[in-house]
Amino acid sequence: MVGAHARRLSARLQAHRLQLFPPTATKTLRRFSSTEAAKLLGVNDGYLRRLSLEGKGPTVEAGAGGRRSYTIEDIQGLRAYLDANSRGERKYLPRRIGSDHLQVITVVNFKGGSGKTTTAAHLAQYLALRGYRVLAVDLDPQASLSALHGVQPEFDVGANETLYGAIRYDAQRRPLKDIIRKTYFTNIDLVPANLELMEFEHETPKALLEADGQAKLFFTRMDAALASVSYDYDVVVVDCPPQLGFLTMSAMCSATAVLVTVHPQMLDVMSMCQFLIMTSDLLSVVARAGGNMGYDWMRYLVTRYEPGDGPQNQMVSFMRSMFGEHVLNFPMLKSTAISDAGITKQTLYEVTKDQFTRATYDRALEALDNVNGEIEQLIRAAWGRA
Repeated sequence: MVGAHARRLSARLQAHRLQLFPPTATKTLRRFSSTEAAKLLGVNDGYLRRLSLEGKGPTVEAGAGGRRSYTIEDIQGLRAYLDANSRGERKYLPRRIGSDHLQVITVVNFKGGSGKTTTAAHLAQYLALRGYRVLAVDLDPQASLSALHGVQPEFDVGANETLYGAIRYDAQRRPLKDIIRKTYFTNIDLVPANLELMEFEHETPKALLEADGQAKLFFTRMDAALASVSYDYDVVVVDCPPQLGFLTMSAMCSATAVLVTVHPQMLDVMSMCQFLIMTSDLLSVVARAGGNMGYDWMRYLVTRYEPGDGPQNQMVSFMRSMFGEHVLNFPMLKSTAISDAGITKQTLYEVTKDQFTRATYDRALEALDNVNGEIEQLIRAAWGRA
């Protein structure tokens, strides 16, 4: 029965996918208004208009009434132009330079429904829109992060085309650069996921029993794979599976920063407590074996927050009293706009506000920008920037 249900569901999902995205179609990103483009670049709309009239920077499309709209490629082209022609110390390209180290942000929690994938997807896209070169790594065999970026795990990801291909123990291991895929979202590359990732969970215990010195250092394999492509990116965002297995431990050993998502309800906080205890115990063993557990920062992100919910407010206050500055100042609000966008496998940064009531869209977007902006400041602080 389980097999029959799986086949029926897979066929129905494929039909749904073909309806939304025919075989000849690829997922694309919408155009941005001049107001949105100016906000992303940190300039005013009038200045962008003047650049367009003077023919400086990329040529942008003008619609009815002379309204300008920008592709993400246009925005990145303008960013490069502004950076090359900026006066003083202001820079428009935020990429790491010199001794700035690659930021690897691991998004974790082993309780499903904590908003982990939603957080990882929106963080990756926020950073990409602001000019950072981002590698999104999907470590969850359910592959929701991959699906949000136009890659369907059942049909688009073959053998050895996940991170497993770069960290496996046999001779079929591949360079990570051969696995990474470009996406429709400029500045975001993807390491997709599917059920193949479970092979690493199954093979690692066997490799450890074989007493192979290299196998015993399983936690260094992902770090080595990321190091091989580090010069191509500024930030890596890792979406971990909702379990504390070898993949999650590998990600935490590769991380320079850890973001723990938590829904502010008692059962979820209790679950997070168990997660922290187990993580501490396991990673202390890894640390004694030579693993690097030093992080630039670790933060708790309150997700699916409802400001009018009294018990949630009590739980948030409790967390802040316990963890202080380790709880992000801004929570991620529960929003129908985000969940509705997900129905069509999109994020809030991809949809247009005319699909929602203006207040609902603006409220959700402000919350996302506040959370991701706070994380961006942590990244910049790790690089020693104001």
